[in-house]
Parts: sequence; C-alpha cells; structure tokens
Amino acid sequence: MQSNVVLHFLLRRIIFTKIYAMKGISYITDDNNKKKAVVIDLKNIEKNEEEIHEFIDVLIAESRKDDELIDWEVAKKRLSKKGKL
Repeated sequence: MQSNVVLHFLLRRIIFTKIYAMKGISYITDDNNKKKAVVIDLKNIEKNEEEIHEFIDVLIAESRKDDELIDWEVAKKRLSKKGKL
C-alpha cells in the first residue's frame, strides 16, 4: 500500500507540474493566497483535452486525500450490502 501512495504522489506532482506550465490556466486565490478556483481558457480545453481531464482527476484526488482509506474487500462488502454491487 505504501508504494501505491508514493506512486500516486509522484504522478500528481508530474501532472501538476505539466498543468502549471500550461498557458490559459489561471487560479483564483483567497486573501491568504490559497488557491480556491481554477479558470481554464476554453481554447485550451480543445488543444489540451487529455491534460485537462488529467488535471481534473488530480484535483478530485487531491480533494479526497484525507478521506478514510478502507480495504477493497471491506468496500465490496459495504457496496454489496447496499445492493450496489
């Protein structure tokens, strides 16, 4: 599990570095200069669609980084119990 976390972290860094360097992406920050929103130029989406989708995936993963991690078998049991698997 530890190696997966390290790999995930490294992939996020690579994607973030690539996206930060991309033109047409701006960030809205709060008074403490903490990023609160992303503005993407629509022309950029067409030219870099795959990278934009990767960026969105990374943002979602980043927002869930503090979520509880559970074992896959436990997750399957929970989903099965709710009738979703």
